[in-house]
Amino acid sequence: MIDCHVHLWDLDQGYPWIRPGSPYHRTFTADDLAASGAGLGLTGAILVEASRGDRAENVLLPDLRLRHPGLLLGHVGNLNACAGLGPARFAELLARTRPNGMRLGGASWEATPPGARALVPVLARHGVALEVNLHHAAVPAAAEAAARHPGLTVIVDHLGNPANLAAADPGEWREQVRRAARVSGVFMKISGLLTQQHGVPEERVAALVAHAAGEFGPGRCMIGSDWPICLARGSRAASLRLARRGLAGLDAAGRRLVLSGTARRAYGLMPQVDNDRGPCFDASVDDR
Repeated sequence: MIDCHVHLWDLDQGYPWIRPGSPYHRTFTADDLAASGAGLGLTGAILVEASRGDRAENVLLPDLRLRHPGLLLGHVGNLNACAGLGPARFAELLARTRPNGMRLGGASWEATPPGARALVPVLARHGVALEVNLHHAAVPAAAEAAARHPGLTVIVDHLGNPANLAAADPGEWREQVRRAARVSGVFMKISGLLTQQHGVPEERVAALVAHAAGEFGPGRCMIGSDWPICLARGSRAASLRLARRGLAGLDAAGRRLVLSGTARRAYGLMPQVDNDRGPCFDASVDDR
């Protein structure tokens, strides 16, 4: 299994969104990540930017990946931070850092930096995935971006951030998912559920996952823990277990796609033997 959504950070290097007293107010290293995955049958993870607040994070991420190749299979950089680069300099950054994706985040598509949105065509030309983490209308925004740029892979984080089911009906989200699934370039990441759906019965959360997997098909769904963000509500194991619960209706081949095959295709990971039987966390790692 590939965990498609993890973060690492060193508090001495920024991350202004992390407040003192929060469960995230500490440094999380590659050693910590490896320990959190012990016994989970993981073959690696995708390292996702953590809103450090500057463009240098896009250089740090590939460095971490190269230092820990058995642990980190790929990385997703911060597109917001590249807003001032322009297409030519951004293309140079992509060539130098070789990200598997670049993430655009914000309250909505319109609230993201215009200069960052202007770089999406560059991603399409270079075969780098666009990842979106929007708090409002993420799913239709991803569909519109994929339709506008044929050949672009657009990955929706956290099922598109649907509202907590204890407070809102998922009907609108379900319809958005149904429509977005018609656009072949859109992929769905099953992640963030332990945090976002806190207090909701697991069977209702599983129904969200089952709906997304049913509409998109296992060939366009992948799974992620959102570690260490998930630690506010439970372990990495608990987060992955909740995400997997909604896959019960898939056959064995479908589950294999969601757990590893889709990630390899969407992120353009290098081919390798992947039998999903055990972790590849043998190397000693320490980023302190």
